[in-house]
Amino acid sequence: MRLRLAGVVLSIALLGAAAASAAARRPHRDGRPPRDLHLVGDHWTAWNPPPPAGETYVIVRGDTLWDLAKRFYGNPYLWPQLWEKNQYILDAHWIYPGDPLVTGIQVAPVQNLAQAGGGASGQPGTPGGAEEPMPPPQVPGVESAVKAAAPPLPLGSESDIYCSGYVAEPSEQFPYAIAGSEYDNLVPKIHFNEGPLNQITGPAVAKVDLSAGDIVYLTGGSMQGLTPGLQFNVIGPEIPVVHPVTQELYGQFYPYNGRVRVLSVQETTAIGEIVVSCDAIHLGDRLRPFEPEPVPLGRTNAMRPVNLPVSAEKLRDAPVILFAHNVISLGQDHVVFIDRGSDQNVTPGDIFTIYRPSDRGMPPLVLGEVAVLSVQKRSALVKITQSRFPVFIGDRLDPK
Repeated sequence: MRLRLAGVVLSIALLGAAAASAAARRPHRDGRPPRDLHLVGDHWTAWNPPPPAGETYVIVRGDTLWDLAKRFYGNPYLWPQLWEKNQYILDAHWIYPGDPLVTGIQVAPVQNLAQAGGGASGQPGTPGGAEEPMPPPQVPGVESAVKAAAPPLPLGSESDIYCSGYVAEPSEQFPYAIAGSEYDNLVPKIHFNEGPLNQITGPAVAKVDLSAGDIVYLTGGSMQGLTPGLQFNVIGPEIPVVHPVTQELYGQFYPYNGRVRVLSVQETTAIGEIVVSCDAIHLGDRLRPFEPEPVPLGRTNAMRPVNLPVSAEKLRDAPVILFAHNVISLGQDHVVFIDRGSDQNVTPGDIFTIYRPSDRGMPPLVLGEVAVLSVQKRSALVKITQSRFPVFIGDRLDPK
């Protein structure tokens, strides 16, 4: 009897140790920190940090990789590079005071992005003062084992961000516009005063659809704060965005048709060059200060299993795919917008699983995944990174 009891106790102990080991490997999907802390030197941590080597920083209470990337490299979006250099951290949302952090990595300074751009991707210019996005929320990440093995890769491309646009309030105001181009005066004014064409009068232009390399004239000059070298996104005609669930006006979509760089300024006018064209640019298009945004990085891994979907109740108030420009049936590599932004702690690099609620009480259908590329206050630009079936406006999202 004693031997049998001892065997039971030993079995329970072994099962407990195995469960603790498994817990250490599982991602913490409930947003809580790991519980399997252990003493390393003079502090407690969930990880197994290596001895300090090279340029290191000792983590203190209140630190986040987001804030540390901003401190050391001047750009919080570079936190994945900092994480990649410290792969002993299995979940980037939880770092521990006393752990060493290797900081000696080479990154391109943000100001280098302000050089003159060209080509499809262009090169970012001077920031225009948009509000800083919120730091990454304390939400679960991908599987720890996958994180440790796979290097982070770009979740999209520069053209995904700079040739898309954004969703904002209908009352958005723009300080400058394209007032003319060098083609306006290449053809003399034509006047027909006789015959069947006597109704046709006015100027003729050599080119209507403007593109990269064309010279344009801008409203505003030195008196309005313009200086040579500034860059602006060219905003095309806005499109109303109706929320697919509430059927109420959510905002306006402002498309990015390209980018203009200021070449020279006069008191009330300026001369610029179109350095990037994503779509046809026309006279009257508005200008918005260009904001350089690094393409977020992430580690790829398998989608959420189709046999373990989220509950239907959780999707009732979940984020939704809000808008897609000129596309109805969506799939992998399409860029779309969702109805959550920085006011809901959405940040570039976040991953969401796409679901569609099922009829007759069946479990929700797993459709694919999206990755957040850029964030506004009430919306975010995302890219469909994986899709099993066609995706549509109104499909629901759940943080991965």
